Amino acid sequence: MLSDDYAAWQAAWQHTLSANLTGPANVCWCAARHLGEGGRIVNVSSRGAYRGEPLYPAYGAAKAGLNSLTQSLALALAPSGIAVNAVAPGFVATDMGNAIMDAGDGAAIRAQSPFNRVARPEEVAEAVLFLAGSEWSSGAVLDLNGASYFR
Repeated sequence: MLSDDYAAWQAAWQHTLSANLTGPANVCWCAARHLGEGGRIVNVSSRGAYRGEPLYPAYGAAKAGLNSLTQSLALALAPSGIAVNAVAPGFVATDMGNAIMDAGDGAAIRAQSPFNRVARPEEVAEAVLFLAGSEWSSGAVLDLNGASYFR
């Protein structure tokens, strides 16, 4: 969110980038050192990487960076037999997501998809499991948004 206070703006960006880009990058670095041939890394991105997040631009930027990191690592780690992919869900009915929907935005959020609902966490987990078991997929960013956004 844009703030009139530059220090607050910087702090929000640092916090968001740390949680959504630097943290996953560090996990990938550590995991790659322990994974051997057949290893899999699956990052969790967001449709916000593509459609933009006007209220939370740092989040959209971090997730776009995570997609680029995923594809860069797919190339870098392939010689070691490690595949790297990401899922990019839209809105998901998590505790945080439900709190936002319960605050009054639920109908509008559900209406973003022609299915008139949001994803269940299990649906995202199924896609992660698929990518974790794939022997050939690497560098993919799988959209999981119920047709709420196309790129």
